[in-house]
Amino acid sequence: MTSARETVLGRVRDALALAPTPATVVPRAYRTGRALPDPERLALFTDRLLDYRAEVHPCTADRTAQVVAEVLRDHGARRIGVPAGVDPRWLDAYDGEVCQDAADIPAPRLDSLDAVVTASAAGCAETGTIFLDGSPDQGRRALSLVPDLHLCVVDLSSVEAGVPEAVARLVPERPTTLISGPSATSDIELERVEGVHGPRTLVVVIRTDR
Repeated sequence: MTSARETVLGRVRDALALAPTPATVVPRAYRTGRALPDPERLALFTDRLLDYRAEVHPCTADRTAQVVAEVLRDHGARRIGVPAGVDPRWLDAYDGEVCQDAADIPAPRLDSLDAVVTASAAGCAETGTIFLDGSPDQGRRALSLVPDLHLCVVDLSSVEAGVPEAVARLVPERPTTLISGPSATSDIELERVEGVHGPRTLVVVIRTDR
């Protein structure tokens, strides 16, 4: 005996077999080529990040280590994780414990870290979004999700004005994570709850001359 489910699926298959299969053309007429001067791009990116409740610290490249150390100290981070390819000079002024991540470290063990420090692949000023693509200075996705504090160093030169321009910087074959502020959700009464699906705190250090 044929079930109702099998009957319905059989009819769908028959219909698909009889229907023509013209090639589908996906429109790609995106608005591209937008650009903003550095001060305007920085202001817009900062405004969007703050609106998402991220913490933002613009600085020049030569002050990266000082700002990173100050942020980690202010947040009480004494044990941090870093991907293998992060620039070690960013941590020259930090006096806590630095743990280099590796693929064979179980994700639950990352919960013992107070914070994680990563670089980024690109950013979008219009949406306040940071893109991570799993490069050696950004690490695996678990590293940026499990610790409660994520400090992300972003070069202003990698921040584009709009989404199409930012996406054009990415390698499609790489695993991409999009970050727009700290992890947050709302319960049934629309009360905002942070830290449910990722870091409770996002700190963005924007290097304005890189």
